[in-house]
Amino acid sequence: MRRTLLVTALIAAGYAGSVPAAPVTYTVEPGHTYPSFKAQHLGISYWRGKFNKSAGTVVLDREAQTGTVDITIDAASVDFGHDKMNEHALKEDFFHVGKYPEITYKGTIGFDDGEPDEVKGELTMLGVTKPVKLDIRSFKCIEHPMLKVEVCGADAEGEFNRWDFGMKYGAPTHELGKAMIEIQIEALRKN
Repeated sequence: MRRTLLVTALIAAGYAGSVPAAPVTYTVEPGHTYPSFKAQHLGISYWRGKFNKSAGTVVLDREAQTGTVDITIDAASVDFGHDKMNEHALKEDFFHVGKYPEITYKGTIGFDDGEPDEVKGELTMLGVTKPVKLDIRSFKCIEHPMLKVEVCGADAEGEFNRWDFGMKYGAPTHELGKAMIEIQIEALRKN
């Protein structure tokens, strides 16, 4: 009888150990998340800018080595560090924030050697949705020293062509429409 109980306990322990961990949801920390970009201006220089307001969630399932990203950016929070350019960027020939107040990015996280290394997703801007892949250059999770909850941070980059979204201002040819996007992100564990 004792032997049967021992075997049953070991089998149960084996099954319990093989149950995959649940996915963990993280809430994007807006004060420590900076979607930024670099785009050519008339083919003679590069303009750099960032968005000051963003929100979203990241879901990670480390056991299954997968996850998702869902980010919303306030297009009106664009900041080139140049007042006149900021004002112009809100207009119809640029971000057209009156009609398209949000930019979104939704994607699936891919892992390599147990760590997130890319996001294959879709960027929606000016009412147009196109695939944009982000390469994750760094990723780390720690216990937040003040909030005492897990926080994860990542740095990712990708490339897209703004002509594909209908944004041609300052880029007279398709070749000059190439833009780089970089995202520094921190997110706090929710569950």
